[in-house]
Amino acid sequence: MEVKQSNRIQTSFINAAEKKALVWLAGKQPKFINSDHLSFIGFLGAVIIGAGYVLTNLDIKWLWLSSFGFLVNWYGDSLDGTLARVRNQQRPIYGYYLDHTLDAVNECIMFICAGLSAFLNIHIAIAALILYLLMSMNVSMNAHLKGEFKLTYIKLGPTELRIIMVILNTLIILIKPLRNTWDLVLFGKTFALTFFDIAGAVIVGILLIVYLTTIFSDAKYYSRIDPRKKN
Repeated sequence: MEVKQSNRIQTSFINAAEKKALVWLAGKQPKFINSDHLSFIGFLGAVIIGAGYVLTNLDIKWLWLSSFGFLVNWYGDSLDGTLARVRNQQRPIYGYYLDHTLDAVNECIMFICAGLSAFLNIHIAIAALILYLLMSMNVSMNAHLKGEFKLTYIKLGPTELRIIMVILNTLIILIKPLRNTWDLVLFGKTFALTFFDIAGAVIVGILLIVYLTTIFSDAKYYSRIDPRKKN
Protein backbone atom coordinates (compact mmCIF):
# COMPACT_ATOMS: atom_id res chain seq x y z
CA MET A 1 0.00 0.00 0.00
CA GLU A 2 1.62 3.21 -1.19
CA VAL A 3 0.96 6.51 0.56
CA LYS A 4 1.90 9.82 -0.99
CA GLN A 5 3.68 12.01 1.53
CA SER A 6 2.09 15.43 2.08
CA ASN A 7 4.24 18.54 1.77
CA ARG A 8 5.10 19.77 5.25
CA ILE A 9 4.51 23.52 5.55
CA GLN A 10 6.32 24.97 8.53
CA THR A 11 6.98 28.70 8.72
CA SER A 12 7.35 29.30 12.45
CA PHE A 13 9.76 31.85 13.89
CA ILE A 14 12.28 29.28 15.11
CA ASN A 15 11.75 26.63 12.43
CA ALA A 16 15.22 26.81 10.89
CA ALA A 17 17.05 26.64 14.22
CA GLU A 18 14.74 23.91 15.51
CA LYS A 19 15.32 21.74 12.42
CA LYS A 20 19.08 21.93 12.87
CA ALA A 21 18.77 21.07 16.57
CA LEU A 22 16.49 18.10 15.88
CA VAL A 23 18.75 16.69 13.16
CA TRP A 24 21.73 17.03 15.52
CA LEU A 25 19.81 15.31 18.34
CA ALA A 26 18.67 12.54 15.99
CA GLY A 27 22.30 11.82 15.16
CA LYS A 28 23.10 11.49 18.86
CA GLN A 29 20.40 8.92 19.67
CA PRO A 30 21.59 5.43 20.64
CA LYS A 31 20.86 2.76 18.04
CA PHE A 32 18.39 0.96 20.33
CA ILE A 33 16.20 4.08 20.49
CA ASN A 34 13.61 4.24 17.73
CA SER A 35 10.74 6.56 16.81
CA ASP A 36 8.23 4.59 18.89
CA HIS A 37 10.34 5.13 22.01
CA LEU A 38 10.41 8.86 21.31
CA SER A 39 6.66 8.95 20.73
CA PHE A 40 6.22 7.37 24.17
CA ILE A 41 8.57 9.98 25.66
CA GLY A 42 6.34 12.67 24.13
CA PHE A 43 3.31 11.04 25.77
CA LEU A 44 5.19 10.83 29.07
CA GLY A 45 5.91 14.54 28.77
CA ALA A 46 2.18 15.26 28.42
CA VAL A 47 1.50 13.22 31.57
CA ILE A 48 4.18 15.19 33.45
CA ILE A 49 2.65 18.47 32.25
CA GLY A 50 -0.80 17.38 33.40
CA ALA A 51 0.46 16.16 36.77
CA GLY A 52 2.26 19.42 37.42
CA TYR A 53 -0.83 21.49 36.67
CA VAL A 54 -3.12 19.37 38.87
CA LEU A 55 -0.58 19.48 41.72
CA THR A 56 -0.65 23.31 41.72
CA ASN A 57 -3.70 22.90 43.92
CA LEU A 58 -1.18 21.92 46.60
CA ASP A 59 1.73 24.23 45.77
CA ILE A 60 2.38 26.71 42.97
CA LYS A 61 5.94 25.43 42.60
CA TRP A 62 4.60 22.35 40.82
CA LEU A 63 4.41 24.59 37.76
CA TRP A 64 8.13 23.93 37.40
CA LEU A 65 7.24 20.28 36.83
CA SER A 66 4.82 21.26 34.07
CA SER A 67 7.49 23.39 32.42
CA PHE A 68 9.89 20.42 32.53
CA GLY A 69 7.11 18.30 31.01
CA PHE A 70 6.88 20.68 28.06
CA LEU A 71 10.59 20.07 27.38
CA VAL A 72 10.12 16.29 27.59
CA ASN A 73 7.04 16.48 25.35
CA TRP A 74 8.90 18.58 22.77
CA TYR A 75 11.85 16.19 22.81
CA GLY A 76 9.76 13.11 22.10
CA ASP A 77 7.03 14.58 19.93
CA SER A 78 9.33 16.62 17.70
CA LEU A 79 12.20 14.15 17.43
CA ASP A 80 10.32 10.93 16.58
CA GLY A 81 9.64 11.91 12.96
CA THR A 82 13.07 13.50 12.52
CA LEU A 83 14.77 10.33 13.72
CA ALA A 84 12.82 8.24 11.19
CA ARG A 85 13.76 10.62 8.36
CA VAL A 86 17.44 10.81 9.34
CA ARG A 87 17.67 7.00 9.51
CA ASN A 88 15.51 6.60 6.40
CA GLN A 89 13.08 4.44 8.37
CA GLN A 90 9.84 6.29 7.63
CA ARG A 91 6.60 4.36 8.10
CA PRO A 92 4.08 6.76 6.53
CA ILE A 93 0.94 4.73 7.32
CA TYR A 94 1.78 3.54 10.83
CA GLY A 95 3.65 6.73 11.70
CA TYR A 96 0.83 9.00 10.58
CA TYR A 97 -1.72 7.01 12.57
CA LEU A 98 0.35 6.76 15.74
CA ASP A 99 1.53 10.37 15.65
CA HIS A 100 -1.94 11.87 15.28
CA THR A 101 -3.54 9.50 17.75
CA LEU A 102 -0.99 10.36 20.41
CA ASP A 103 -1.22 14.07 19.58
CA ALA A 104 -4.95 14.00 20.32
CA VAL A 105 -4.45 12.04 23.55
CA ASN A 106 -1.60 14.33 24.65
CA GLU A 107 -3.62 17.49 24.01
CA CYS A 108 -6.59 16.13 25.97
CA ILE A 109 -4.33 15.36 28.93
CA MET A 110 -2.61 18.74 28.88
CA PHE A 111 -5.66 20.97 28.35
CA ILE A 112 -7.97 19.14 30.77
CA CYS A 113 -5.33 18.97 33.51
CA ALA A 114 -4.56 22.67 33.01
CA GLY A 115 -8.27 23.29 33.57
CA LEU A 116 -8.05 21.29 36.80
CA SER A 117 -5.17 23.45 38.05
CA ALA A 118 -5.45 26.24 40.59
CA PHE A 119 -5.17 28.92 37.92
CA LEU A 120 -7.24 28.13 34.81
CA ASN A 121 -11.01 27.85 34.51
CA ILE A 122 -11.99 24.43 33.16
CA HIS A 123 -14.44 25.99 30.67
CA ILE A 124 -11.66 28.05 29.08
CA ALA A 125 -9.42 24.98 28.96
CA ILE A 126 -12.13 22.90 27.26
CA ALA A 127 -12.83 25.68 24.74
CA ALA A 128 -9.12 25.83 23.87
CA LEU A 129 -8.97 22.03 23.55
CA ILE A 130 -12.00 21.94 21.22
CA LEU A 131 -10.52 24.61 18.95
CA TYR A 132 -7.12 22.91 18.93
CA LEU A 133 -8.67 19.58 17.94
CA LEU A 134 -10.82 21.25 15.26
CA MET A 135 -7.71 22.86 13.76
CA SER A 136 -5.87 19.53 13.93
CA MET A 137 -8.74 17.85 12.10
CA ASN A 138 -8.62 20.55 9.42
CA VAL A 139 -4.88 20.01 9.02
CA SER A 140 -5.45 16.27 8.53
CA MET A 141 -8.20 16.85 5.93
CA ASN A 142 -5.98 19.24 3.97
CA ALA A 143 -3.13 16.73 4.11
CA HIS A 144 -5.31 14.33 2.12
CA LEU A 145 -7.19 16.79 -0.09
CA LYS A 146 -4.41 19.29 -0.84
CA GLY A 147 -1.35 17.19 -0.12
CA GLU A 148 -0.29 19.92 2.34
CA PHE A 149 0.50 19.28 5.99
CA LYS A 150 0.45 22.73 7.57
CA LEU A 151 2.18 22.79 10.95
CA THR A 152 2.09 26.52 11.67
CA TYR A 153 -0.38 29.39 11.70
CA ILE A 154 0.50 33.09 12.03
CA LYS A 155 4.15 32.02 12.37
CA LEU A 156 3.33 29.91 15.44
CA GLY A 157 3.55 26.15 15.75
CA PRO A 158 3.49 23.58 18.56
CA THR A 159 7.00 24.49 19.71
CA GLU A 160 6.16 28.18 20.01
CA LEU A 161 3.00 27.32 21.97
CA ARG A 162 5.09 25.22 24.38
CA ILE A 163 7.49 28.14 24.85
CA ILE A 164 4.57 30.49 25.54
CA MET A 165 3.21 28.12 28.18
CA VAL A 166 6.61 27.83 29.88
CA ILE A 167 6.88 31.63 29.93
CA LEU A 168 3.40 31.95 31.47
CA ASN A 169 4.28 29.31 34.08
CA THR A 170 7.48 31.16 34.97
CA LEU A 171 5.77 34.53 35.23
CA ILE A 172 3.09 33.28 37.60
CA ILE A 173 5.69 31.56 39.81
CA LEU A 174 8.01 34.57 40.04
CA ILE A 175 5.54 37.48 40.06
CA LYS A 176 3.22 37.18 43.05
CA PRO A 177 0.66 39.83 41.95
CA LEU A 178 -0.13 37.65 38.92
CA ARG A 179 -1.55 35.05 41.30
CA ASN A 180 -4.33 37.44 42.30
CA THR A 181 -7.84 37.29 40.88
CA TRP A 182 -9.73 40.13 39.21
CA ASP A 183 -13.51 40.51 39.19
CA LEU A 184 -15.31 40.80 35.87
CA VAL A 185 -18.98 41.77 35.89
CA LEU A 186 -20.79 40.35 32.87
CA PHE A 187 -24.57 40.21 32.38
CA GLY A 188 -25.08 41.01 36.03
CA LYS A 189 -22.81 38.20 37.22
CA THR A 190 -19.37 38.53 38.77
CA PHE A 191 -16.60 36.26 37.53
CA ALA A 192 -13.25 35.93 39.30
CA LEU A 193 -10.50 35.77 36.68
CA THR A 194 -6.89 34.72 37.12
CA PHE A 195 -3.90 35.67 34.98
CA PHE A 196 -4.14 32.23 33.33
CA ASP A 197 -7.85 32.79 32.64
CA ILE A 198 -7.12 36.05 30.84
CA ALA A 199 -4.21 34.55 28.88
CA GLY A 200 -6.32 31.48 28.08
CA ALA A 201 -9.23 33.61 26.87
CA VAL A 202 -6.89 35.56 24.59
CA ILE A 203 -5.48 32.30 23.19
CA VAL A 204 -9.02 30.95 22.62
CA GLY A 205 -9.95 34.16 20.80
CA ILE A 206 -6.87 33.95 18.56
CA LEU A 207 -7.48 30.25 17.83
CA LEU A 208 -11.11 30.97 16.94
CA ILE A 209 -10.16 33.75 14.51
CA VAL A 210 -7.44 31.61 12.90
CA TYR A 211 -9.76 28.62 12.62
CA LEU A 212 -12.64 30.56 11.06
CA THR A 213 -10.31 32.35 8.65
CA THR A 214 -8.72 29.04 7.66
CA ILE A 215 -11.94 27.12 7.01
CA PHE A 216 -13.45 29.96 4.97
CA SER A 217 -10.25 30.17 2.90
CA ASP A 218 -10.11 26.39 2.43
CA ALA A 219 -13.81 26.16 1.54
CA LYS A 220 -13.34 28.89 -1.09
CA TYR A 221 -10.35 27.00 -2.55
CA TYR A 222 -12.18 23.67 -2.69
CA SER A 223 -15.26 25.30 -4.22
CA ARG A 224 -13.09 26.74 -6.97
CA ILE A 225 -11.41 23.44 -7.88
CA ASP A 226 -14.63 21.44 -7.44
CA PRO A 227 -17.35 23.75 -8.85
CA ARG A 228 -21.06 23.06 -8.73
CA LYS A 229 -22.23 20.94 -11.67
CA LYS A 230 -24.57 22.61 -14.13
CA ASN A 231 -27.83 20.85 -14.97
